[in-house]
Amino acid sequence: MAIETFYRDSWVEIRLDAISHNIQKLRKHIPKEKKIFAVVKANAYGHGDVQVANAALEAGADALAVSLLDEALRLREHGITAPILVMGWIRSKDAPLAAAHDIAVTFFQKEWVQEVKRVELPCPLKLHMKWDTGMGRVGIRTLDELESLLAELDDDRLVLEGVFTHFATADEEDFVYFERQRRLYKDMRAYLEGVWPKPIVFHSSNSATSLRFPGQQEDMLRFGISLYGLYPSPVVKAERPIELQPAFSLHSSLVHVKQVKKGDCISYGATYCAEEDEWIGTVPLGYADGWIRQLQGIDVLIDGKRMPIVGRICMDQFMVKLDQPYETGEKVTLIGRQGNEEISMDEVAAYLDTINYEIPCIISSRVPRIYYDSGELIEVKNAVTS
Repeated sequence: MAIETFYRDSWVEIRLDAISHNIQKLRKHIPKEKKIFAVVKANAYGHGDVQVANAALEAGADALAVSLLDEALRLREHGITAPILVMGWIRSKDAPLAAAHDIAVTFFQKEWVQEVKRVELPCPLKLHMKWDTGMGRVGIRTLDELESLLAELDDDRLVLEGVFTHFATADEEDFVYFERQRRLYKDMRAYLEGVWPKPIVFHSSNSATSLRFPGQQEDMLRFGISLYGLYPSPVVKAERPIELQPAFSLHSSLVHVKQVKKGDCISYGATYCAEEDEWIGTVPLGYADGWIRQLQGIDVLIDGKRMPIVGRICMDQFMVKLDQPYETGEKVTLIGRQGNEEISMDEVAAYLDTINYEIPCIISSRVPRIYYDSGELIEVKNAVTS
């Protein structure tokens, strides 16, 4: 595999062996007859779709799930032949393209099925029906809708392969709403199984449900955030049903070190002014890379020690208050471990009052991704120059 070059001192490291570890841990945690969707939507949550997909499949995942048809086609273009499900809505006019590439798509609207029946399909189209049991995004909500939708599947070119729903609160401490969704799902499933004679794959378990309720009566599980070594919520992290390994870390280097005098100010708006003579380091990473302005004040790791970001984060750079002078080129870790110290994805998410899902997704593609497997360099992906 070609190793691309990059010309900046900021990068992401992705441990593909951590992806493999997390799949293998889940495989041991769930009943052996269950199958696993590895969810690689949104460029595998910012980790790299093709790289993660291949690692997950090699580790034992049975299929892949994405959100967009574009994402599925990209995987096919890179030689991935495993089953792929697009979990989001696609245009009816694009159904022939999905069928031609053996990509299963999601449906939940009678009018959409009617439109697909009017287009020419090169081969049968695999369908997964989405049920909205309480998430409130997309999907059918009643048995009447289910009956009406099933009546439209009178075309041999349309293959009802699966049915799924999504639990909105499976990662929370209170199970009341989760149980309400699960009851509705079971009622709809019982009706469907009573009237539909053909085999169907059922999948409702996201990461939280897979970890907390591994024995739930499902054919497949959708392993999303936890594929990447992150727990779906602090509640699930405290329970720790299995030990996950984070795959993502973010690093940079000092490119300038200077001493400022008491009263000197740093960055736009002069929001930080030195209270004494201080050493300040400049790091070549900023909000254009996804390290957004609200992260002013958070710590980074240098020489295995925590040091705070001072002044407003710029588009391409930010400044750090150092405990002593360092040489340029000194490694800076924004997410990850140095020695005994660690800045986790969860810590960054908590600082921003958001969830860990969002953090790797916002680290932009102009930050090169370096892929390792058990310490061996596998690939460097640089979206800027490639």
